[in-house]
Amino acid sequence: MSGVEVTPLCDAVGPMGPTIRRPPAETFVGSELRDEPWILHFHCYLIRDAADRLTLVDTGIGGVDSPASSWAPVPGTLTGELAAVGVAPAEIGTVVLTHLHSDHASGAVADGRPVFGNARHVLQRAELDAAGGPMLDQVVAVIKDHLHVVEGDAEVAPGVHVRSAPGHTPGHQIARVGELAMTGDLVLHPVQLDDPAIRYVYDDDQEAAARTRTEVLAALRAERAILATAHFSEPFLRL
Repeated sequence: MSGVEVTPLCDAVGPMGPTIRRPPAETFVGSELRDEPWILHFHCYLIRDAADRLTLVDTGIGGVDSPASSWAPVPGTLTGELAAVGVAPAEIGTVVLTHLHSDHASGAVADGRPVFGNARHVLQRAELDAAGGPMLDQVVAVIKDHLHVVEGDAEVAPGVHVRSAPGHTPGHQIARVGELAMTGDLVLHPVQLDDPAIRYVYDDDQEAAARTRTEVLAALRAERAILATAHFSEPFLRL
């Protein structure tokens, strides 16, 4: 898409915390990874179109009291990353939440208030229906008046599309702009690019996630798309 700029924002870097940490060989079922620390990068993405409209994909791990605080390297630095590229939270018009896991959506809220108060927050209906626990109470309940709920594929801002990609969570979605696909947790580790059938222990439905991953990656590979990943060390990767 002509005139569109996509900027990766590194919210945090670190391993999973002890409450959910496993050796990589157990985390990625069927892989041959060695039992060494898996360092995650927590990426969000800022989209600026030719008319200076701003869309943010995912909001990171949040503050020290966020739902991610039990396992992720809080606090996240998303607002500082935005400031570094000259963007204030109030300027964001659309927020796409790929799903409601705490490392992707906790940064939508701070001090009990929406961080991106002028933005529509795009979420799949299936994801909202499945929400529960701290993410429902501390995030969804706070941003409820800002939610823009979709079902399946939709254009959510000019040139910005979401596509349903369930399995990791019931309403997981990816975002597309031109040849770029912001994949959320469609793929968690590079081993899954080589073998999409390798399962991730924290997928809600491992079979559905593997099937979705296989289908979506095949389609993206056929068009030689660029992946913008959530947790790889390098944010962009051309298939």
